[in-house]
Amino acid sequence: MIDLHYWPTPNGKKVTILLEECALPWRLVPCHIGKGDQFEDDFLGISPNNRMPAIVDHEPAGGGAPVSVFESGAIMMYIAEKAGRFYPQDLRARHEVNQWVMWQMANQGPKFGERGHFNRLGDAEGDQTYALTRFGNEVHRLYGVMNNRLYDRAWLAGEAYTIADMISYPWTVYWEAQGIDLDEFRHFRRWFEALSAREAVKRGMAAGEDLPEDPDTIPEEEKQRRHALLYNQRARPAPG
Repeated sequence: MIDLHYWPTPNGKKVTILLEECALPWRLVPCHIGKGDQFEDDFLGISPNNRMPAIVDHEPAGGGAPVSVFESGAIMMYIAEKAGRFYPQDLRARHEVNQWVMWQMANQGPKFGERGHFNRLGDAEGDQTYALTRFGNEVHRLYGVMNNRLYDRAWLAGEAYTIADMISYPWTVYWEAQGIDLDEFRHFRRWFEALSAREAVKRGMAAGEDLPEDPDTIPEEEKQRRHALLYNQRARPAPG
């Protein structure tokens, strides 16, 4: 059994898609990032970067003590390797996948996330024009990277569907809110529609959809506590 410490964000949904595709036994353990569950000591024991997702595999290959893994790219590699699916063993094919997993972690996720962050701020923290222009352009560029990659192959890493596709997909479901016109990226659109039609992808994307709260039900004092906890974080002191 794999415990998945999770909240329904794009980074979490990468992992639920893969777990559903592999049909591995798993359990959802809510990690309410809005309330600050990711800063609890027990969670830091498996995810020292105080970010979800993280997993604990209670039945690792070869037996022995449970194995914990943090960072979504590392989790994807671990699960796919455990299942023996969606992560080729051939040297060239494997490193094609690795490159696109790293691309997602270093480029797509951070840049898309920054655009969303500054877009949500509005004018509450001052003029966001520069940030929105910078990250809006970068999001557009990255859709182009995917589109250009997909014009002559079925999937991001070649002709096989892999974790490279699963890790990239959840960040693209908000294409309209990101200011993207799919008619401009027809090769990406074909890929996106193929992924969207997969039943395991649908199940993975729906995981935990009942977890988020209605923001209007959160008291103002609690909103202020969460804002102080979650924004402008600095280094935590070492224990002892």
